[in-house]
Amino acid sequence: MRIVIVGGVAAGMSAASRARRFNLDAQIVVFDRGEFVSYGACGLPYVIGGEVEDFGDLVARTPEQMRARGISVRTRHEVTGVDARAATVTVLDREAGRTTTEPFDRLLLATGVSAVRPAWAQTDLGGVHVLRDIPDGQALEASVAGARRACIVGGGYIGLELAEALRARGLSVVLLERGPEVAGRMLDPQLQAQVREELERGGVDVRCGVTVEGLTGTGRVTGVQTDAGLVRADLVVVAVGVKPNVELARAAGVRLGKTGAVAVNARQETNVPGIYSAGDNTQSTHRVTRRSVHIPLGLPANRMGRVAGVNMAGGNARFPGVVGTGIFKTFELGVARTGLTQTEAEELGLNAVSVDVTSTDHAGYHASSQPIHVRLTGERGTGRLLGAQLLGRNHLSVKRVDVVAALLGTRATAQDLFDADLAYAPPFSGVWDVLLVAADRLHRQL
Repeated sequence: MRIVIVGGVAAGMSAASRARRFNLDAQIVVFDRGEFVSYGACGLPYVIGGEVEDFGDLVARTPEQMRARGISVRTRHEVTGVDARAATVTVLDREAGRTTTEPFDRLLLATGVSAVRPAWAQTDLGGVHVLRDIPDGQALEASVAGARRACIVGGGYIGLELAEALRARGLSVVLLERGPEVAGRMLDPQLQAQVREELERGGVDVRCGVTVEGLTGTGRVTGVQTDAGLVRADLVVVAVGVKPNVELARAAGVRLGKTGAVAVNARQETNVPGIYSAGDNTQSTHRVTRRSVHIPLGLPANRMGRVAGVNMAGGNARFPGVVGTGIFKTFELGVARTGLTQTEAEELGLNAVSVDVTSTDHAGYHASSQPIHVRLTGERGTGRLLGAQLLGRNHLSVKRVDVVAALLGTRATAQDLFDADLAYAPPFSGVWDVLLVAADRLHRQL
């Protein structure tokens, strides 16, 4: 059996590793158009900020290490076409400039996502960057070294993390967000303002409700033109979102879902026999709503890859879906969410209610205690938990979100959360943890 994998980062390498463990006789070939494989892209902002020493530290497995496991990894090889009927892929060797045709018995499309570049960002000006992979990070690092004023366009995960990173490097930072607040797709409006306030405490100039119209400069960027005036900058980071890379899938006759990402079943199989898809280019099922969603995050990508790897090698594994768990920090504030926000639940027509509890992450009398805020959302009538949002001054405290994430997968109720036997000691929580207090309050509202 010959297994061909397109894309060698999270999903692709997870699939290759699982396929090798499950089937020692399979021939496994991974093609990646870039130089690096099997690395943690989520760590890129922390290299820029100096919390991680080098981009190489993000690499989990080198091509040589994967080859030692019996997996053929071909970097700088771009798959440019798929012939599903002939069961072949067309591969361009980017170094040699030579094109070959490669057969497959099973094919995995793990092509990931690309950063969205609006028309105004499609420029040759130096100092304009996106941040999706290690080469992007290296290019940004080179620009940071000579920059003084940075402008970040977009108030999502990448923009918020980079704001702190660039401030740590001594740059003045302006963050532009087209929406009314930062973190708009992650949190309810009641919590978004707290994130902006933390950015401002860290010295970031946050400007919301601003639309970018273009860039200024000759050779190198000198500013960002907006509907509210010119923002001077010699470094611009475009962080307005991502889009799934589905060109190969579409050309192969693979069906795309309503999200725009590749549609698969629980085995990561597409509608084309022998072709699988996994990772950020692939949609999944939300375990709370049972609807198709496209949530490109690291853990789901790796997990989809593992499932695809087992099944391509002859096994039987299933991907359970996602609950939309995300977490980040900006300066001293930790932010986490899982499931649905109140806003999202209402948009779906659910009869939802949310409660807010502000407390301390440790016993209130303990010297290390810090404020923490929990918003818990549930469904009236059923008592079902729908989601949670947490903000904590001790950023590690918001990992409590994992408790709710685990319960959401079982369709648990607010009462189930309240009944959870959580650990207690004064350096870790109050005897009634803030999650339990929120669950009790929510249960009474449902």
